[in-house]
Amino acid sequence: MMEPYLFVIITYKFKILSLEVPFPLEAVTFVKCCPANNMTILVLSELPLEQHAPVAAQMMAYAHLHAEQVGFVSASPQPGVSARLSMAGGEFCGNAALSLAACLASQCQLPPGDPWELAVEVTGAEAPIACRVEKAVDDYICEAAMPLPRAIEHVVLPFEGRSLEVGIVRYRGSFHLVVDLEHCPLDPPEAERLARLLGVASGEALVGVMLYQSATHEMTPLIYLPALDSLIWEQGCGSGSASLGSYLAWRQEAPIQLDLVQPGGTIGVTAACSGYRLASVRIKSRVSIVATGTAYVRASIHYPQLSGGIL
Repeated sequence: MMEPYLFVIITYKFKILSLEVPFPLEAVTFVKCCPANNMTILVLSELPLEQHAPVAAQMMAYAHLHAEQVGFVSASPQPGVSARLSMAGGEFCGNAALSLAACLASQCQLPPGDPWELAVEVTGAEAPIACRVEKAVDDYICEAAMPLPRAIEHVVLPFEGRSLEVGIVRYRGSFHLVVDLEHCPLDPPEAERLARLLGVASGEALVGVMLYQSATHEMTPLIYLPALDSLIWEQGCGSGSASLGSYLAWRQEAPIQLDLVQPGGTIGVTAACSGYRLASVRIKSRVSIVATGTAYVRASIHYPQLSGGIL
């Protein structure tokens, strides 16, 4: 007669323990920005580095806040630098830098007609990024000096039985391919397979494929982050715009000033050079702040140390 009684007690204890070890949701504050429709989430709450990638994956999802990239804002230890931005994949992101400038301008209530020069620290960049932000009626006009490439090349890549003539713009931990579609046709599925292949083969934090229509100055950017297994056709890419401007200035041995038409809007790029030597690259875009608030994300699970009982 004792066995049924013991079975009931054991089942009851299992239920209690399952309630005592929940899967917690953590509240984080955020700002969602829109630079050329390249939706960018800036997380203002401090989170451990190991949580950046999983939290970003949740927030980027359609069922959550839905964005193309996530950056984590913190104080910078460098004097004269307004903030530090850590991208989830450890990459550099030009549009995220512009978004941070707009966010900081909003926080300090920058008045219209009073441009603000500031510096921000961004992962993937070896030095702070100089930014300029000005308040407009409903948004911010933001400009940033971009990191100069470590190398620019014009190469022929073997790919699926073809020879692709492309430009490669290399940075620390990342590189962008520039594909002129008039001379080197490449459809979207091919571009995706190429990005994944290069991501695996190179071991870099980011691989971009910039599909460029030179006759109309249209650019369609594809970004692959191997660490997040994130493959996104972006609405607008600031760093990709800088790479394209850098490559064109290098190839033509002449300064470049372009308004690059992208799926989500226009991003201006200015590249100055002397012969093959690139001197500076800047991008410019309008940035609107579309949402601020609290988001709930699945935090890391830390099980308590239990003594005795049945687990």
